[in-house]
Amino acid sequence: MSLAELNDIYDARAQLEGLILRLAIERGDDDWEATVLATAHRLAKITDINTPKDLLDIWDQRHKAFHTAIASGCNSPHLLQMRNTLFDQVERYRHLWLQETVMSSQALELKRQEHAALVDVILARDTAKADTLMRDHLMTPVPIITRVLQERSIG
Repeated sequence: MSLAELNDIYDARAQLEGLILRLAIERGDDDWEATVLATAHRLAKITDINTPKDLLDIWDQRHKAFHTAIASGCNSPHLLQMRNTLFDQVERYRHLWLQETVMSSQALELKRQEHAALVDVILARDTAKADTLMRDHLMTPVPIITRVLQERSIG
């Protein structure tokens, strides 16, 4: 693990997700929109979960389902495969971020707002704004993970 790898993987993922989202907005149909809405709704209901371990596990599953639903609209198996590869590579860094944020009601509320804003621009079919929001959203963990790595003397 290193700060250089962290920044490169997250940047690559954010850039690719932006592209995938633009294509999904262009290619996605009504069923795709319905799936995005349903997964966003399930993710927003995470506050109903009480135990910390369940909260972490269920939030992570629902969050992944939400972003996977968004990406699915691009209808490109090769891009989705590349996306999965980057997701797998970022996992060990993401875990540090999850431990720092998912237990915080403030962080959960901020993510809920980010997700709601994403859904709004997706449904409005605003590719430029959606691309920017997605990239910004995916980069928000980087400063938190950077701090954790620096606290652990990993550079």
